Amino acid sequence: MTVHSPTPDLVRVERQGRVAVLTLDNPPLNAQSRALRRAIMAAIAAAEADPAVHALVLMGAGASFGAGADLGELVARELEDPSPRDLHRVVEGCSKPVIAALHGLVLGGALELALACHWRIATESTRLGLPEVSLGLLPGGGGTQRLPRLVGVARALDMMISGKPVAAETVRTWGLLDAVVAGDLKAAALDFAALGLSPIRVSARSVDPASLPEGGFAAVRATAAAGRGPTLGPSLIIDCVEAALTRPFEAGLDVEDAAFRRCLASPEADALLHLFFAERAAARIPGLTAKPRPVRTVGVIGAGTMGAGIATAFALAGMSVTVVEDNPAALERGLGQVRKNIEALVARGRLSPDQAADRIAAVAGSLDLGNLAAADLIVEAVFENRAVKEAVLARLGQIARPGAILATNTSTLDVDALAEASGRPADVVGLHFFSPAHVMRLLEVVRGARTAPDVLATAVGLARPLGKIAVVSGVCYGFIGNRMLEGYLREVDALVVEGVAPARIDRALEAFGMAMGPCRMMDMSGLDLGDRLMSEARAAGHIPADPSYRAMTPALVAAGRLGAKTGLGFYRHEGRRPVPDPVVDGIAAETAARLGLVRGPAPSDDEIVARCLLPLVNEAARILEEGIAARAGDVDVVWPAGYGFPAARGGPLHWADTLGAAAIVARLDDFAARLGNSHGGWTVAPLLKRLAESGGRFADLPATRFPEPAHA
Repeated sequence: MTVHSPTPDLVRVERQGRVAVLTLDNPPLNAQSRALRRAIMAAIAAAEADPAVHALVLMGAGASFGAGADLGELVARELEDPSPRDLHRVVEGCSKPVIAALHGLVLGGALELALACHWRIATESTRLGLPEVSLGLLPGGGGTQRLPRLVGVARALDMMISGKPVAAETVRTWGLLDAVVAGDLKAAALDFAALGLSPIRVSARSVDPASLPEGGFAAVRATAAAGRGPTLGPSLIIDCVEAALTRPFEAGLDVEDAAFRRCLASPEADALLHLFFAERAAARIPGLTAKPRPVRTVGVIGAGTMGAGIATAFALAGMSVTVVEDNPAALERGLGQVRKNIEALVARGRLSPDQAADRIAAVAGSLDLGNLAAADLIVEAVFENRAVKEAVLARLGQIARPGAILATNTSTLDVDALAEASGRPADVVGLHFFSPAHVMRLLEVVRGARTAPDVLATAVGLARPLGKIAVVSGVCYGFIGNRMLEGYLREVDALVVEGVAPARIDRALEAFGMAMGPCRMMDMSGLDLGDRLMSEARAAGHIPADPSYRAMTPALVAAGRLGAKTGLGFYRHEGRRPVPDPVVDGIAAETAARLGLVRGPAPSDDEIVARCLLPLVNEAARILEEGIAARAGDVDVVWPAGYGFPAARGGPLHWADTLGAAAIVARLDDFAARLGNSHGGWTVAPLLKRLAESGGRFADLPATRFPEPAHA
């Protein structure tokens, strides 16, 4: 094993009496890169060789001790020379006590480094976790072996399988930390080092057999298998922790190393890493260099479910919010909902009571639109009707201060037309929140033809404080997500009319990995809402006028089945439980007879999935070719974040690349021949056809540079 020379810009070393303080400085997040590993090893070797040094303190510069591995190196398989295992062997093997002084986030490889230290202290606000499972991986630097030796099997499994960070004081009570300190961390670490402690090596400890969860490893495996999301990582984490209990430490590390490499080579990790990088790329708009406008005060117009959720999101981001309604009772209900939303976070341990009170106090209500005159950003969240929204934006164009941003929360309407109604289209942008707005991670930022670059930059930049992922869309019916959704729901309706039970459709798509089957989803959102949106889309020419197109939803609505809110929809709803209802097949049979459709043999589950999901791919190809989305990765981000597409498949276009464009085109052509193509939905998009002919992939397409905004 090679010991490299210290790298001063990555690890700063200073002497404080008999203590060497090593400060990791690899901005922005102190990622555990190969260069940083080398620098730490060199610095420890130098301190080990210095007889004047009696103890070492390991700290992190910046906002956090460290937030995981360098994923770029991980993807490039640059895991050696030295490996994390090499680093941790040096840290743990040091003859002088090594104290990890932790603050901010301590995640992934950074926590594994801390576990290799002899002692661990942290500030009160520190949060520690091993989130590798969210990328289809597992802790590969000894975390699966050291963590259960400190906190026991059950807690270690929970931390690694959930991937959720845990507060410092909580893990102190578990035994992961030796102290939680207030005040100056460096001073506290030096005081701790002065206690004359000897090295305590976690690897020398054994795992407490009594710390197994009830039912043992078999029960944990059953629970993990029943969950949604990544499956390989949790399964192999359990194998590794079982090895920690039953094998010597080094043998357990060998099990972990093999499991990590198996995960890294898996399609699941490939998909999740693709999404990780795609989410970050989505915030980088090709050609956009404008600086964002400052946003401190926000107005929200409309206090319904969506308006209250939007107000909650901005309040939680630390902004002052004024909610405006024209009805006192509606305003009071909306403000009450904001309070409930924030108080629910206290109940879940996400906010302290004092923090919640502060955020609730930041939200005011008003019946006067004029009270928004000084706001930096105003979001209208009124009824999804063009005339209503145009009237609101026209009024905002008159009262909002110069430089204020006017945002419309619309899911389908023409943002350019709404922007023109304001009289100041350069200040207008679409902010399509997903319900519940303070929970759902996706934020579609709709770029109008005349949206100013700094307005677009501001809208995209808002996603981070809001805890959301922003994806920029051009203007078209339904933008990215809902435009793709149309073909998905078209086939669901058609399958039910053909005689496929809603529960069968939902089971097939949930087995594929969708968070919720489409029939359950439509029942939850309201079939009457879907029927109204279809009628408007048909009137505007966005969907075919053919009465056989999506005939099932209006047939259910006509029968008084409006979804979960009335207890009857595709299912009969008994409380929160959807129950198959044979009446639905009767309505479907009547609809088929009325339309002259012959109900054929039931399709396979594979065909159900292909019929519902390949339209997503085909429509996404058109969206890319039209420049509505800048990148295939942007499309992939939209569907897992907003529509429940399985992240472990990487999004619709990453999934499409695993199938191959030629295979998809052949399947679309087959559906057109067998099912008919009067709606044009099976017609292959030109871009998809070119990829099939060339053997190309969506992943290799270049990003589209958005056009400059049209001048006023």
